[in-house]
Amino acid sequence: MEVQVAPLRAWDDFFPGSDRFALPDLKDISKWNNRVVSNLLYYQTNYLMVAAALVSIVGFLSPLNMLIGGTVVVLVFLGFVWMSHNKDILRKLKKQYPTTFVLAIMLSSYFLISYLGDVMVFMFGITLPLLLMFVHASLRLRNIQNKLQNKMEGIGLKKTPMGFILDALEQQEDSINKLADYISKVKE
Repeated sequence: MEVQVAPLRAWDDFFPGSDRFALPDLKDISKWNNRVVSNLLYYQTNYLMVAAALVSIVGFLSPLNMLIGGTVVVLVFLGFVWMSHNKDILRKLKKQYPTTFVLAIMLSSYFLISYLGDVMVFMFGITLPLLLMFVHASLRLRNIQNKLQNKMEGIGLKKTPMGFILDALEQQEDSINKLADYISKVKE
């Protein structure tokens, strides 16, 4: 399947007034997870632009440390994903507690970078963009177009870079998983 880059969403849709934002229901973790996954898929190009701007600023100020920090984070992420595919206990942790899994990756990266050098580059260049993405995805309410685009991604009609990352983390909307399972059974 060919990878498609998601379109850049209008900035007034991405970050308007408070009428489209609300605190998630902390009692229903599944619903909150679906909101985050849905928003990560829908606004992925906007998130990439914001992250690229922050990484560029920090990279300009400290290029070698940013390169080292980025390399460490990518290697730790790939190591955790590989281990989770080969160890059942990590696979269950990743599936049931995705935030814990990502925090473990970030903490491992933090300790490796603190061993190698400048921790502030890690904090501002790598962690801050990820934190901003998570906060926005948690607070932003979904709309009809958002849900439709995510259904298309979930049943395999299109595949985006964020879709690949979320697949590696085994994070998809529950309803999308059920629909994809149903479609695969019908094909058989």
